[in-house]
Amino acid sequence: MLRTLIRERVDVCRINMAHADEAWTRSIMANLRQACRDEGREIATMIDVKGPEIRTGNLPEPVELKIGDTVEFWTTEPENHRDGSTLRISVNYEGLPRDLSPGATMLVDSGLIQLKVNDCTDDRVRATVTIPGTMGSKRHINLPGVEIRMPSLTEKDRNDVRIGVEEGVDLIALSFVRNAQAVHELREYLCKLGSHARIISKIEDQTGLGNLSDIIQASDAIMIARGDLGIEISYEKLPSIQYQCVKLCQKYGRPVIVATHMLESMISAPVPTRAEVSDVANAVREQADCVMLSGETTMGSYPLEAVRVMKQVIQATEAVQHEHQLNHQIALKTPKAKMLRSAALLAEEMGGASIVVFTRSGFLPHVLAALRPHGIPIYAFTDIQHIFRRLIPLWGVEPFRIEFNNADPEMTIKHSFAKLVNGGWCKTGDPLVVITNVLAHGEIIDTLQLRKIPETLESS
Repeated sequence: MLRTLIRERVDVCRINMAHADEAWTRSIMANLRQACRDEGREIATMIDVKGPEIRTGNLPEPVELKIGDTVEFWTTEPENHRDGSTLRISVNYEGLPRDLSPGATMLVDSGLIQLKVNDCTDDRVRATVTIPGTMGSKRHINLPGVEIRMPSLTEKDRNDVRIGVEEGVDLIALSFVRNAQAVHELREYLCKLGSHARIISKIEDQTGLGNLSDIIQASDAIMIARGDLGIEISYEKLPSIQYQCVKLCQKYGRPVIVATHMLESMISAPVPTRAEVSDVANAVREQADCVMLSGETTMGSYPLEAVRVMKQVIQATEAVQHEHQLNHQIALKTPKAKMLRSAALLAEEMGGASIVVFTRSGFLPHVLAALRPHGIPIYAFTDIQHIFRRLIPLWGVEPFRIEFNNADPEMTIKHSFAKLVNGGWCKTGDPLVVITNVLAHGEIIDTLQLRKIPETLESS
């Protein structure tokens, strides 16, 4: 199935580390690498670390809770799980009684169970059920409007990141990012490990929303994780907050992923609901860099169908987006970045043109993607493997890995043209805006060239 999904043009594989151990993670990464080799296609890999997540402990069996029932959440393992009619269950966060106060709301298992806090002691929180449901083991707890004081990077997270780095992971998604300091902490740890992995900050609670601008600027990308976010805030506010997050990411030139519940019904159904189709299309119209499947391809019965539906909706929506302007929110501070805006405008005005860039840092395609040139493919060529994979999630960018001819840049350009023609991306005679640099009298000069793919090309 991994091979089939890669063949269907899945670009990134996300590995959820919430319950993963080292053996499982290394096995999954090995399977993924083998699938890529078998298909002759590289994709990017992402580990999604657990972050400061509050969960309940184990229960001998699920318990049906009714309105008015009392539940005690203990920071230690209770001697028994029943005290008369009161259910007792442990939690993994010893600071829970300190962070909560009477009247606070607790949401368990994605909000399926709701409780109101009655009182707190040093080692437990007593709450009353206001929305009933089935309490099971290891259920996630949300605390809307409460700023918890858990560490941003747990020991499990550090171990998971280390394993991911050893396995060559490209992207690391950090859950429940509350402030920019959490991003700086992870980046410092990655530097110690010598990793090139990019940091994706997941926006999942009200605290993160309150520090959104700082988090975006500190991060390499943002994920709008609508599952927990939709529990933490009023659900009717979620569409406007998603829109604001996407636009703010575009202002700061950061890639943005829209995630969770996009085709949720396809976990058990071969076709999506019409509302889900509209949801995916809306994310495309907002110009998110990526749309993500979660449960649909993790435990769903129709992973291939879900990927195909996602792809079809993306293509159909982009085909009718005619009213479009370049992203003028982003501040371009360097002459090279401003040249890229000129290249994007030129390619748009030429009609049918593509942009070709050569990069060893990822800067050029990153800025071009942030500019959002409509209908303009951005073909990015690099000779560095981790840069190649880093470019995969960017909006409108198709990356290629080739050898650069440092002695003769023109040979590198011809090689790239051959790669585009042989792969069916372009045909001879197609106009191109080529951004590269030339050596003139010992000085490297950035250039913008207007080219056409010649009739005769050397084999790639």
